Amino acid sequence: MSAIDDLPPLREVIRRHALSARKSLGQNFLLDLNLTARIARAAAPLEQSVIVEIGPGPGGLTRALLALGARRVIAIEHDERAIPALQDISARYPDRLEIVHGDAMTFDPRPLLNGERAKIVANLPYNIATPLLINWLTTEPWPPWYDMMVLMFQREVGERIVAREDEEAYGRLGVLANWRCETKILFDIAPSAFVPPPKVTSSVVRLVPRHEPLPCDRKLLEQVAAAAFGQRRKMLRQSLKSLQADPARLAAAAGVDPTRRAETIPISGFVAMARELADIRSETRQ
Repeated sequence: MSAIDDLPPLREVIRRHALSARKSLGQNFLLDLNLTARIARAAAPLEQSVIVEIGPGPGGLTRALLALGARRVIAIEHDERAIPALQDISARYPDRLEIVHGDAMTFDPRPLLNGERAKIVANLPYNIATPLLINWLTTEPWPPWYDMMVLMFQREVGERIVAREDEEAYGRLGVLANWRCETKILFDIAPSAFVPPPKVTSSVVRLVPRHEPLPCDRKLLEQVAAAAFGQRRKMLRQSLKSLQADPARLAAAAGVDPTRRAETIPISGFVAMARELADIRSETRQ
C-alpha cells in the first residue's frame, strides 16, 4: 500500500507491467509519491478541477491528483505499455480518469472539456516539453482553455521560462511566457528521485495566464523576439534589420536606444516594437 492510496507502490507497478523507461520517449519516472503529491498540491485547489495530464507513465502523479480531490483527470499517454497501469487506477477511481492513448503534440483536449476550463499538470517528457509549452502559450483565442499550468522541466528550461530582462537565461521563451502568463519556479527535484535518474536537476514551474496581456499581435511579437535574440550579442540596430523595418524606429517605439541588446529589453519594450512593426507593415501595404 502506498502513502496516498491503497494501490501498489510504483516500483511494483513498473515491474508488473514491464514499464522500463524509454529514452526515445523522454521518460524518467518519478516514483516518490510524496513528491508527486507535492506537485499535485501546487495546482490547488484541486476539488472540482478538471486536470489534463501529459505522459502519466505508471501513474504516480495521476494517483496523487485523484487522491487529493481532482474531480476528473484526462491523461494523455503515448506509450501503449502504460495503458494497463492507468486502467488499474481508473478502476480504483471510477468515472474520474479518462485515458487517451495519443500524441500530446497533436492531440487537442478541448473537445473533451465540455466547455470547462482545465488545469494542465504534468511531469513532461523532456524531449517534447518546450514545444508543448509553446503550443499552449500560442493557443488562440486568449485567455486560453486552461487557467493554470503546473509543469516539470529541466532546470535550465525552467529558468528560461521565468527569466526577465537583464537575466542570463532571458530569451524568446521568456518573452512569450511572461507576456502571456505569470510564471514562477516553485521547487526543484533532484535527479535521484527519478528512474532512471536524469543528468540534470528538474524544476516545477507554475504558469497562470494573464487575462489581459499587453495588447499586440502575437505573431509579430514572436518575430521581433526571434530577430532580436537570434543575434543576441549584437545591438538592436543590427539584429532587427532582418524584420525589413527601420531598427531605429522600432527601438524608439520601445523608448530604448538602438545600441541596446535584446537581453536588456523588458517585455513591454518588445510589445511596443511589435505594435510599431504592425504600423510599419500597414503603411507599406497602403
